[in-house]
Amino acid sequence: MIQAPATNKLDTFTAITTRRLNRWLKLGLDYTLTLPTLMLIAPLLLVLAVLIRLDSPGPVLYRRRVVGRNGREFDAYKFRTMYLDGNDRLIANRDQWMEVMQGDVNSDPRLTRVGRFLRRYGLDELPRLFNVLNRTMSLVGPRMMTRAELLKFGHRLDGYCSVMPGLTGLWQVSGHSRRVDDRIELEARYIRDWSLGMDVQILIQSVVVAFTVQA
Repeated sequence: MIQAPATNKLDTFTAITTRRLNRWLKLGLDYTLTLPTLMLIAPLLLVLAVLIRLDSPGPVLYRRRVVGRNGREFDAYKFRTMYLDGNDRLIANRDQWMEVMQGDVNSDPRLTRVGRFLRRYGLDELPRLFNVLNRTMSLVGPRMMTRAELLKFGHRLDGYCSVMPGLTGLWQVSGHSRRVDDRIELEARYIRDWSLGMDVQILIQSVVVAFTVQA
């Protein structure tokens, strides 16, 4: 019987140990930043929820079904920013429809008054901090994909289902390129070259980008 060399066993053990350690480090970073942030902004979340209910009929939260680690589907939370009959409003006006299709979000009739404000300042994604707490998302990671998007692009993105999608990521802080090839390349680079330092750097860049856009 041929036994595997001891060095191979040691390399395998080291790789598994390193992978587990990295996951614990990422978990620690997520919880260390998310828990105090949620406690700090809890009053803001309550106020925004009330404004959404007063502005238009419908639920406060919008749930988007996406794919996470190990290919498991989950609901990604977000403040609702559109009217329930938003698509009907869009179809009713051909000119606005064409403008929206060309990327002009400002003329989108589907957006509520509060929703337009939330999107302008990125406040609509704050509920996704609860996704971080329940371990379906991380603060930093690849942009989330639906099952349909994963079936279309997933074969070009090795390892996507080995990590959790993130609130922000390398693609978001690199200009939000609309080209699919650019996004795939950046997401793949993050998965391949991940480090805790990279997560910290992306988080800092995300804050800088957010304040720059608002300014």
